[in-house]
Amino acid sequence: MSQHKFHLRLSCRYKDPDNTIDTLAVEVLTGDGWQPLDLNPQSPGFMLFVYTLFHCQHTFMRVNCAERRLMLESAEGGIDVVASEEWVLEQLHIDFSGKLKSGSPTGGDIDYITDRMRHCPVSMNIKTVADSRTVLRLA
Repeated sequence: MSQHKFHLRLSCRYKDPDNTIDTLAVEVLTGDGWQPLDLNPQSPGFMLFVYTLFHCQHTFMRVNCAERRLMLESAEGGIDVVASEEWVLEQLHIDFSGKLKSGSPTGGDIDYITDRMRHCPVSMNIKTVADSRTVLRLA
């Protein structure tokens, strides 16, 4: 049985107000190393799904940081997805690390934001993934 593996990473810079995206770069890990993600009409559907999930998580991360008055200067993020041979999600790991421009997060802030990330509309419409984690670090 073969699995399908997808690894994406992003690098983002923000501007005021409310952690608006200033610049965003997304890359995908291929057999040739990290390459810019180029979504187009020929992109595999599951890659579009993985990116959509990643985008939704990123949106909820930055918006809920702003809601908690945590203004971001920049962030790095990654998503690692493993699907079974039948394309069923087996692993979903999402990791964000943000550099703050202002604000001081508490443990409660981090818990709130990661919980909200897990409730983005895309995440809410997938079955429970046995090996799932969402990590957020802010400095």
